[in-house]
Amino acid sequence: MNEAAKSAWCRERGVFPADLDKWRASCATALADPEDARASPQATRADRKRIKELERDLLRKDRALAETAALLVLSKKVAAIFNKGEDE
Repeated sequence: MNEAAKSAWCRERGVFPADLDKWRASCATALADPEDARASPQATRADRKRIKELERDLLRKDRALAETAALLVLSKKVAAIFNKGEDE
């Protein structure tokens, strides 16, 4: 792309030409050395372990939320039953 076309493209998308040049340079660097961008096996194992921990924690919290919602519904039903009996 020549400078005029690049400037027009950047104006249409609200991007500064200097930022575009930086992005292109960083992408070219990452594509030139893909091994540098790849995570180490130790980091990958640690990430998998962390993901499993977070998934267990999320499941535990989902179950606690479901239990709390069920208890709230039951308490409202009990209150409605006993309040109905007082009105009669």
